[in-house]
Amino acid sequence: MGTILYGILKTARPRQWIKNFALFTTILFTGRFFDPKAMTATLYGFVAFCLLSSSNYIFNDILDAQKDRKHPFKKFRPVASGKLPVRIALLVSLIFGITGLTIAYIIGGSFFILSILFLALQYSYTLFFKHISVIDILTITTAYFLRVYAGEAATGYHISIWLALAALSLALFLAIGKRRAELTLIQKYKGVVPQDTRESLSHYSEKLLDTYTAMFANSTFITYAFYTFLERPSTPGLFFRNYNEFTLDISGRKWLMASVPFVLFGIMRYMQLIYEGKGESPEKILTSDAPLLTTVILWITSIFIVVYGIGG
Repeated sequence: MGTILYGILKTARPRQWIKNFALFTTILFTGRFFDPKAMTATLYGFVAFCLLSSSNYIFNDILDAQKDRKHPFKKFRPVASGKLPVRIALLVSLIFGITGLTIAYIIGGSFFILSILFLALQYSYTLFFKHISVIDILTITTAYFLRVYAGEAATGYHISIWLALAALSLALFLAIGKRRAELTLIQKYKGVVPQDTRESLSHYSEKLLDTYTAMFANSTFITYAFYTFLERPSTPGLFFRNYNEFTLDISGRKWLMASVPFVLFGIMRYMQLIYEGKGESPEKILTSDAPLLTTVILWITSIFIVVYGIGG
């Protein structure tokens, strides 16, 4: 029994739930992080998306069991190795999906619709889109992007279009980096053919993925820089609650630009890891690479200081 429960937990991929923290983008940047109602809605949305994501991860492992057995690492997954019976995995996947959609329905109509789209997209990727080059990358990107807008749907607050474009560019950068790292990793193992582990990899060349990576690394940096330059916090900060000429001058400055260096370093560090073959799992890198994790923490800290400390 313990082996099966462990197999379910591992197949649900809790580490990948990190992606669902994108739902918190809205309340973080709109100054609503400490709003109990907005925070509660976002937390419930986060749980719903974790369940929906895990439903698809389990279903994916069931379908990919045969190919995973040929992969240097994926062959140890519970379903591929036979430690988690297919019938039990399928039942758990169904329960997760129904529970996630139920929570989404309670949150609200808009969030429920986005949740259905998210789940349909995830399953479509597993069944069809991951086998089609370029479409596979765009599908992963759309799933990332839906998470951001799900945060809007859960709370009713809206983010800047420039921040949305930065999130879109980052999603493309991560999705392409994932493919580039997979290709690098597979090439290190003799006798392992890319199309045996992922069919779409056979249609990507190193040069093409390098071009894509550079393109969206640039667009992520540029769109985020535009966001920090053109936007400023919409709520008063804790540091300057009593307005006078001095505090108005301080809060009126473009302090969000102070977070740009962290984004720049994060992009450069992630690209370095991609070419070392370590970018196949973005969420794993984020929790294991000390320089990247430190950069993300410092970036979030700078956002909190500007949005909630200095304000606008």
